[in-house]
Amino acid sequence: MTAPRLEAALAEPAPPILIPLEAAPHAIPVRLVMAGAPDLTASAALNDFAGQAGRMLVVGAGEGGPRVLYGLGDGPVRAMSLRALASKLPPGDYRLERHPELDEAAAALAFALGGYAFERFKSTEPRPRARLAVTAQTLAAAAPAASACALARDLVNTPANAMGPAEIEAAAHALAQAHGATVEVTSGEAVRTGYPAVHAVGRAATPQRGPRFIEITWAGPGATEASPRLVIVGKGVAFDTGGLDLKPSAGMRWMKKDMGGAAHALGLAALVMHAGLKVRLSTLIPAVENSVSADAMRPGDVLDTRAGKTVEVGNTDAEGRLILADALTRAGELAPDLTLDFATLTGAARVALGPELPPFYTDDDALADALSRAGEAVEDPLWRMPLWTPYDEALNSDVADLKNDADGWAQAGSVTAALFLKRFAPMQGSWAHFDIFSWSSRGRPGWPAGAEAQAIRAVFEVLKTRYA
Repeated sequence: MTAPRLEAALAEPAPPILIPLEAAPHAIPVRLVMAGAPDLTASAALNDFAGQAGRMLVVGAGEGGPRVLYGLGDGPVRAMSLRALASKLPPGDYRLERHPELDEAAAALAFALGGYAFERFKSTEPRPRARLAVTAQTLAAAAPAASACALARDLVNTPANAMGPAEIEAAAHALAQAHGATVEVTSGEAVRTGYPAVHAVGRAATPQRGPRFIEITWAGPGATEASPRLVIVGKGVAFDTGGLDLKPSAGMRWMKKDMGGAAHALGLAALVMHAGLKVRLSTLIPAVENSVSADAMRPGDVLDTRAGKTVEVGNTDAEGRLILADALTRAGELAPDLTLDFATLTGAARVALGPELPPFYTDDDALADALSRAGEAVEDPLWRMPLWTPYDEALNSDVADLKNDADGWAQAGSVTAALFLKRFAPMQGSWAHFDIFSWSSRGRPGWPAGAEAQAIRAVFEVLKTRYA
């Protein structure tokens, strides 16, 4: 695919999934049905439909036209169950009938998340999709989160030949321009001197895909120098070969998603700026490609960091924590009230909790409680993991201040990675680290195979309360 076609594919907006109600006067009604609802028609009974969770039935076009029945099951009503509905409906316009136990904005957001599709690199026209017609109030409430999650998923789904460090930088500029923010990019020789660990990881790439450090700065309406500083950090490894500790082909296949932390940082920043939270926001993205060349960092090398600490490279495939070390050091220089970092950091997190339940780490119990409650409330699950101090000694090095892999501690790989980051995390304010997967590998109705946005909605719920 030629470069102009790549650029055109990225620039073309996806067709809207949520549309204004007045734009769809003939939208087909969808009735949400609890299991065992007593007023179902004979047609429903003949089709063995009794409100079972995830079951759908289109009933005949009588005097009132066709309608859809969709089962909610017999448990608590969960808005995210409507993700599956979006992918099961035939193309057309639909509207949800009111349900007393379901928030309309949450239902609309679920529909938008479930109807997401990434078809920008297909030569054919985008396939027709089901669209949901909603009120202006519902659209205003649901669209920002839907757009933020779609942004993160689009960036992660984009192949690495079209999403290198320069393209991550371009995405940052586009986001900043949309919200009146400013961008400062450190590249070239300035990266080597200012962010030496970022440079060490990314120096093996071609000059066109060279390492850079991206800093987006924005202040909310009414924010002053006394307003709290929120720092969002995202791991931006555009592609990860593993370096000289080369990944096997199966492990390398989906490494375009290793910039998922950067994608999530941009998505969350978009939500913060759209909401106009009264904060001074800094979004930090170290963007690199972990490549193999004669200039690649080697196992056993000792690297400098922005913090002045030295790190022995035990494994070149543990590169994400190296670039985050410099980014977290920069975060500390900004005197933050709260620092949040997102990274597709360890396979150990998937072994511990699977692909759909990302762990997070923090020493702030109140923040942890707020994040857990928010994850439950908006059905964006998170699970707190311990910063287990006795494991910290696994990071000690014989030749440097610390090392980037914990020999013999593979079972606690997500914990030791978090402990590594903690050594560079800001001393001021609170800090939380999210070890996300950013991917759905098995695919099912409403959760298509490919990029997935994780933790963004839960974290934003906390930020809305904290910085209202």
